[in-house]
Amino acid sequence: MRALIAEYTVAHDPALAPEGAAMLAVLRGSFERCGYEVVYPGSGDFLAEITRLAPQCDVGLVIAPDHLLFSYTSAIERLTHNIGCGSMNAAICANKRRSAAILSRNGIAVPEEAAGGLRVVKPEQGCAAQGVRLTDEEPGPGEFTQQFIDGEHLSVSLVGSRVVGDACAYYTGKPPLLLAVNRQHISVDDRGHFHYLGGETPVIHPRQDELVGTAVRAMNVLGCQGYAGIDIVLADRPYVVDVNPRITTSIVGIAACMEEEIADILVAASKGGGPETVHLSGHVRFDSQGRVERL
Repeated sequence: MRALIAEYTVAHDPALAPEGAAMLAVLRGSFERCGYEVVYPGSGDFLAEITRLAPQCDVGLVIAPDHLLFSYTSAIERLTHNIGCGSMNAAICANKRRSAAILSRNGIAVPEEAAGGLRVVKPEQGCAAQGVRLTDEEPGPGEFTQQFIDGEHLSVSLVGSRVVGDACAYYTGKPPLLLAVNRQHISVDDRGHFHYLGGETPVIHPRQDELVGTAVRAMNVLGCQGYAGIDIVLADRPYVVDVNPRITTSIVGIAACMEEEIADILVAASKGGGPETVHLSGHVRFDSQGRVERL
């Protein structure tokens, strides 16, 4: 068996490359332990590399900044069995303003858009808190504003199940699998810029059911499959601030604590199966470059 892990940043985005390399290492190790030969694109044209490699593979997965997921995942879907989020759903999630509006219309709390004063300005498309800042300045092109919510920064890592047929994908009715609730370490510098510093996992929170329930609803509303990370600021209620339809950095911590293999989970979920729960032991801290420390 052969698996294509198409991780974009290692060869194409130096700022995010260490984080990407850590995610790639975790997935490569898991797939190899599950009996797969793992291949991944080289440093050339990324789409051309996917097009060259995917037909030779049994499964494929894209890890890339959200705004690039649609085009690369579309290629995977045409050429092999995609075990990540579907391309159309990834495209919806990539536009943070549009996805927030969809969540709000479906009764899921998101920070409201803010017309003036001190508020969060963020790119409509982006990742890893890049370009996100707390300011009273007007947003620039491709940016929008949201109310600042003062609360705990958490994320919920889920794996959605579906069956991919010859012509379409359809849902099995199996609820998303909870991998872990994670604490996010976020700093705001003296210019108001947000920085993602990593996090801790697993977190057993007093409001666990509320957090997980909100994350599952957000994932279902946006139609995400495969691994997804739902970023939440927990205040008077859980506010969904981002939905990442792809592997996130939290996987490096989760994999260090999880008895099951993430490769097995992703492949099984793409065929409508997989475990009902996972087994976690220990507690770890991980930084933004994917380095893990046991606590």
